[in-house]
Amino acid sequence: MDRVRKDPFLFLKGCRDWLVETLRNPFQLISLLGLAFCLVAGVWMWRNGLLTSREALQRFLDPFGPWAAVLFVAFQAIQVVVPILPGGLGCLAGVVLFGPWQGFLYNYIGICAGSLAAFAIARSCGRPLLYRMFPQALIDKYDRWTTEGGRFARWLAFLIFIPVAPDDYLCFLAGTTTMRFRVFAAIIFLGKPAAIAAYSLGLTLVFQRVLGLWA
Repeated sequence: MDRVRKDPFLFLKGCRDWLVETLRNPFQLISLLGLAFCLVAGVWMWRNGLLTSREALQRFLDPFGPWAAVLFVAFQAIQVVVPILPGGLGCLAGVVLFGPWQGFLYNYIGICAGSLAAFAIARSCGRPLLYRMFPQALIDKYDRWTTEGGRFARWLAFLIFIPVAPDDYLCFLAGTTTMRFRVFAAIIFLGKPAAIAAYSLGLTLVFQRVLGLWA
């Protein structure tokens, strides 16, 4: 606060630096545009009654048939590799479009596929990819665990299990370590359901009980 008082333009300078850094990093720019798109799409769905009526939402999805689920699973897989939007919003989209149980299943399939793809890409490209995609502060925060031998696998399993860790980054980070693919796959397949269920079912409760949508 004292620094801001001494330099009233400090906040604007910080915003400028953030904008420059975002424009330099295409992945951060994609995330920003994806978030803006989600906000616009949410407003459009609200105004057209898709968030307040299951029947209206079903009529909207009917013309797409089974392709609606296929496209959503593909989107969830892609957004793990290219962070189009925060993972929680992706899980929310699954709940909104398909309901809690189908939404959970489609989220699980797509996120697991994307996680395995992220690991494979990082294994092929190495650590330079991390510096291109993620902030230095995030890399420094989790780097120390990669030097702790077999403990990294246990830390990864714990972080994948809880719904608040940066899962996308951890998948890429794991690909730059000596962890075997089958160990990573087992952690993803066994650890992801809890986090996805927490998002999917928890968000359903918020929509129905708190916001009164689809009640």
